[in-house]
Amino acid sequence: MANKVKEIWAAGKVVVNAWLAIPSGFSAEVIAQCGFDSVTVDMQHGVQDYQSMVQCFQAMHGHPVTPMVRVPWNEPGIIGKVLDGGAYGVICPMINTPQEAKNLVSYSKYPPMGVRSNGPIRAGLYGTAGSYQKTANQDTVLLPMMETKTAIENMEAILDVEGIDGVYIGPSDLGFSYGLVPKLDREEPEILKIYEKIVKECGKRGLHPGIHCSGADGALRAINMGFKLVTLFNEVGLMATYAKMQIAQTRKDSGGKA
Repeated sequence: MANKVKEIWAAGKVVVNAWLAIPSGFSAEVIAQCGFDSVTVDMQHGVQDYQSMVQCFQAMHGHPVTPMVRVPWNEPGIIGKVLDGGAYGVICPMINTPQEAKNLVSYSKYPPMGVRSNGPIRAGLYGTAGSYQKTANQDTVLLPMMETKTAIENMEAILDVEGIDGVYIGPSDLGFSYGLVPKLDREEPEILKIYEKIVKECGKRGLHPGIHCSGADGALRAINMGFKLVTLFNEVGLMATYAKMQIAQTRKDSGGKA
């Protein structure tokens, strides 16, 4: 299966990404049919584990979405394991230095680019030199998360690391690290200046900046700023937002009966 994320970027367009916090293949199957380009299983802050990730991937299989994962941390065991399980993209939290970005690349790539062990149990034929191993290094999307003041101070050095495809902004943690209230759609001038610089520096290097948004309004602002991947909240937030809207409308229009 071709990596749709890379195809969309090659066409000069923006990837619209979904986010799965619920450990349910059925939820994943529903989301995969909604029109997203990619679907990311969140193993950091979601209540997903490795088995539920595999179930989500199985449920999404056959739908035109690229399966990705946010891993819990920059650690070679879990990174190799999610790739073996069928992830076409890895988003990795809290990458603060160029060395940490280099480690992420090394853990994610087969030799000679990295040190990933061979055994793609779902992604390819286990333990055998097949077509998967020939293309995995170039097909896998790697997005280190830039979400702290330290990462911003090291921005250009991180973006210079060979093997990454861009960066992924965590607005909540980024604002938090600057002493601001943690939230997704940021409007503070100092944070917006950081976004502008990230987009500019990525553009210089042919990289693709991504960002987490709370919905369509935030995503559209991010797209207009130059971001190349936007995440529309997560399935929990989408479900709760729509449910609250429907409940409020029912009570409002019931004439006091509800």
